[in-house]
Amino acid sequence: MKRLLETMRRLRAPGGCPWDQEQTHESLRPYLLEEAAEAVDAMATDDAAHLAEELGDVLLQVAFHAVIGEEEGRFGYGDVENAIVEKLVRRHPHVFGDVAVADADEVVRNWQAIKAGERGGAPRSPAERVPRSLPALRRAADLGSALEWRAAPELGRRALADVAADPDALAPALLALAQAAADAGLDPELLLRDHVDERARGAVEADA
Repeated sequence: MKRLLETMRRLRAPGGCPWDQEQTHESLRPYLLEEAAEAVDAMATDDAAHLAEELGDVLLQVAFHAVIGEEEGRFGYGDVENAIVEKLVRRHPHVFGDVAVADADEVVRNWQAIKAGERGGAPRSPAERVPRSLPALRRAADLGSALEWRAAPELGRRALADVAADPDALAPALLALAQAAADAGLDPELLLRDHVDERARGAVEADA
């Protein structure tokens, strides 16, 4: 990891790579999503070398953000590593402490209880229970169900209902929307993710 961080610092330094120097946490969002997706795809194959390469691309994103955070004086790689190690130790008291568990199900229950305790034990709203890390389309569907969202009237509910009832028509419709966004120079995944975030924030604020 030290070698990777040193490489990223060199790329970001004066005389390094102009493209790397221009990147920010915000501009790198699509690449983190893309690299994670490619790593997941590689896991479906039996090509160990390919999987190792794709995991390296994911690790690159971690290093990239860590170096940017370091430059900003906000956090560094040490903070990233310490945070996850401390979380793993804290949430595995059956390994690092004296808690006894009977099976994996009990491990999950303990994990969730510890996680809730870290938040102060406050119950989460339906919007907060749907992970933000889900792909935007999946998160939109889950939040829509949890919060009983309805399609905007101007989108034509009857037409949408007809399409939604026919998987053979729905897939091309989703593809057409994605293509329309791409043709406009927009990232449909990030567009939907940001829109769902905004709707979810409103729901959380309404519950508060």
